Amino acid sequence: MLERQTYKTLQRDSGLSKDTLQRVFYFFLEKAPLTPIIHHDFIHLRVDATYFKRFCVVCYQDDTINYTQLFRFSDGERYEEIKEDLLNLLNLGLDIASITCDGHKATLKAIRKTMPQVLIQRCLVHIQRMCLLWITASPKYEAGRQLRTLVLMIHRIKNHNDRLYWEHCLQQWEQEHSAFLKERSRSLETGRYWYKHKLMRRSFLTIKRALPDMFRYLDNPAIPKSTNGIESYFGHLKNHLDLHRGLTTKNRINFIKWYIYFRNTK
Repeated sequence: MLERQTYKTLQRDSGLSKDTLQRVFYFFLEKAPLTPIIHHDFIHLRVDATYFKRFCVVCYQDDTINYTQLFRFSDGERYEEIKEDLLNLLNLGLDIASITCDGHKATLKAIRKTMPQVLIQRCLVHIQRMCLLWITASPKYEAGRQLRTLVLMIHRIKNHNDRLYWEHCLQQWEQEHSAFLKERSRSLETGRYWYKHKLMRRSFLTIKRALPDMFRYLDNPAIPKSTNGIESYFGHLKNHLDLHRGLTTKNRINFIKWYIYFRNTK
């Protein structure tokens, strides 16, 4: 599971037939172990989800020790489920100091409802990636080119002086282009209005709404400023699972349980 070994490789190394190996493999898939909780002070969680064809996995990873404390299989990122998971972590005695997430509405709502005292760090990579996607690589307007420059600066903010300068530039941009962002077009047929520069407006509002939770890491370097670690984890998981494309949905889920268990013990 961790070393991407195929049946062909295992046949060669073990001398067993493919049928025997498959029987052993499926026998153990049915006995996926539970993931134990590890306690320590000031846990900084990374929370994210990854999607497969018929389900998704929501993971709660401890950034300090690179350990998956909890995970859930679902059909999406649901508020009630994430709220239940966070309450379970609290009831199990975890001392959670911060949570880094991508800003999904269900996740933010669940954190604020269950852990109002916990610091939220918005994933800077996610903010930057989405804004650059909406602004595009070659913005048509000067306002877009200026905003793109500000977005590209986000990851270079290393201290509070950098933050203050960047926030000042963002505020100046808003003042200069506020009328531009409010420009609207009207349909002569239906009479409906829409914003002419809706993607640029969306980019700016994404940053503005996330701003209170964008720079928690400046006060505490132990807080991860992105969910890159967990996204890389998901990438490795999918690479390993791709070798076993013939698994049923149930066995794919059991494979993931074993993979998380082995990665935790590793």
